[in-house]
Amino acid sequence: MHHKQLLTLLLLLPVAASAQTTVQRDPYIADLVAQVSPDSLRAHVEGLVRFGTRHTLSTTSDPKKGIGAARQWILGKFQQYARQSGGRLTATLDTWTLPADGKRIDKPADMGNVMATLKGSDPTDDRIFLVQGHMDSRVTNVMNRESDAPGANDDGSGTAAVMELCRVMSKASFPATVIFVALTGEEQGLLGADHLSERAVQEKWNLEAVLNNDIMGSNNSSETRIIDNTRLRVFSEGLPLNQTTDRAATIRQFGSENDGKARTLARYFKETGERYVDNLEIVTVYRNDRYLRGGDHTPYVQRGFAAVRLTEMNENYDHQHQDLRTENAGTPPKPTEFGDLVKFMDFDYLRKNTAANLATLANLAKAPATPQQVTIEVRNLTNGTALYWQAPKTGTVKGYYVLMRETHMPYWQKKFFTNKLGITLPYSKDNYFFAVQAVGPDGNESLPILPAPNLR
Repeated sequence: MHHKQLLTLLLLLPVAASAQTTVQRDPYIADLVAQVSPDSLRAHVEGLVRFGTRHTLSTTSDPKKGIGAARQWILGKFQQYARQSGGRLTATLDTWTLPADGKRIDKPADMGNVMATLKGSDPTDDRIFLVQGHMDSRVTNVMNRESDAPGANDDGSGTAAVMELCRVMSKASFPATVIFVALTGEEQGLLGADHLSERAVQEKWNLEAVLNNDIMGSNNSSETRIIDNTRLRVFSEGLPLNQTTDRAATIRQFGSENDGKARTLARYFKETGERYVDNLEIVTVYRNDRYLRGGDHTPYVQRGFAAVRLTEMNENYDHQHQDLRTENAGTPPKPTEFGDLVKFMDFDYLRKNTAANLATLANLAKAPATPQQVTIEVRNLTNGTALYWQAPKTGTVKGYYVLMRETHMPYWQKKFFTNKLGITLPYSKDNYFFAVQAVGPDGNESLPILPAPNLR
């Protein structure tokens, strides 16, 4: 009896082994991910906090305090990284003067976004991938530009992530361009993002994805007292804000309310981030942002770009938008410390969240461009599905992934590989959604493109 059981077990072992899924990581990207350092991130945050306040309307003439000193320090860091880039990285300060608006800008303001551009190695590839955080900070009164506003987590964490991404990625080379931005004016009304997104429109950037990092370095919440450094939220718009009547009718007819540009990018971020970063779950939140809040991804979304917000899973409101103070509360009373201070952050958590950004940016910038003219055959009543497409404009293509999921599922469930410009699958188009990705020689995938119905 025991011999029979042993024989059965031995026969089952190869089957079990063959059923295991192996995560395929590009060694080039995996090496970059491993270079993201919690110590470096801490140094970036502590450097930002040293300026006292980074309020948008604070001094721009003091060399040691205020928004002006902070942006010059960030610019200096970007210029330092440029020297290790072999000429690929350039750093600039994009400045403009904003008139008073009678709201959160009570006087003409000297504005400036700090930008570093890692130029793509392929001169024919005009794609741009942008990652950003906002450097400005605030206390309880949004107009208080004098009191200390450390802004360690909001949004020193996002700004530090951008700086760390620039430090690591500036030593690498990608076919497409990556831009790293420390924005100003977020707390006064998303002003820096509004300026930059409008510039992208006017200059006709081929801006394919925007990753906005805001409040991503703390692992515990107020009120619920949840402590968890294994989950990161990605917020994404569903229906496009700039949709026309015809576009809305098409979305409704084919049921693609859950497949706009931002939602597609959110899925891509989840799959790629989790592929390269251990002990991190990317939680997709199906709304553009939180209640009563706004983020710097929204001006891009409003202009039709794919943009998402990345934020820690459990926010602590005792450490956001607060005057620095200690109060006794509760029964029995306990001292509660308020303020956005470095000591309330978790830098290994910030490392993981920054690494998920890096994996996504690198995979996108290294991949070929997206397939063109992707269509699905719908002219006949069939239980199979035929899809066709054309090759990308740029990049070396090994083949294509055709993605498939049931209409009620949030994530892609199956991948079919082909090196052809079309495929017919034994699955009904009525029961599934499909998309197509271009795949490069090292397995890097483009963003998925959903097919347009071929009605002629």
